[in-house]
Amino acid sequence: MTKTAKPVVHIDDERFKVTEWRFAPGAATGWHRHMHDYVIVPLSDGTLTLDMPGGQQAQAQLKQGVPYSRRAGVEHDVTNASITAPLSFLEVEVVEDTLAQRRRAVLERLMAMFNARDLDGLMGCMATECAFHSAAGPEPAGKVHRGQAAVRAAYAAIFEAFPVAAWTEGAHVIAGDTGLSTWRFIGTARNGTAVDVRGCDVFAFDGDLIALKDSYRKAQG
Repeated sequence: MTKTAKPVVHIDDERFKVTEWRFAPGAATGWHRHMHDYVIVPLSDGTLTLDMPGGQQAQAQLKQGVPYSRRAGVEHDVTNASITAPLSFLEVEVVEDTLAQRRRAVLERLMAMFNARDLDGLMGCMATECAFHSAAGPEPAGKVHRGQAAVRAAYAAIFEAFPVAAWTEGAHVIAGDTGLSTWRFIGTARNGTAVDVRGCDVFAFDGDLIALKDSYRKAQG
């Protein structure tokens, strides 16, 4: 009967999980899939046998204090290959904040809905009490649109002004209750004028949804 490696959790918070794995000779973790990026820090020298999908098998040589990293999605069973010597290592997982993940997904969906010209999809990304500050307008904040009806009308006006429009090269970052998207807008205005400009949006969130979309873009000319 295969012995089971012993996990000892030292840190488990919203950002990191640090587990010390202790292997008796011949002990194994059991089959598992890593849901997060992780770093292994060997606490002793040793050899691991790795059983992988498709019946593949490999070995990993551990050198005390020499770390290595892997990405999320790795699937395997890990066994101490030695039948006489114990070994141990620290597994440091980078645990994503699930709220941050959901908010990033909303920003990705918002850009996709702009490219799809889908007003219902766009408004599904916005909170009930929402606002949109256009990049240009009479106020210091640009033109301010408040409430679902006003924001929807403003988005519709963008589609009306640009029959051909694409938001490309999107990148999204979440920091607490603030989000940032950068993009390159390529389009053709209704009068035939071609536009190719970079810009960004700064977002405030209400839960998972966008409470404020504040737009900025480079001026051409």
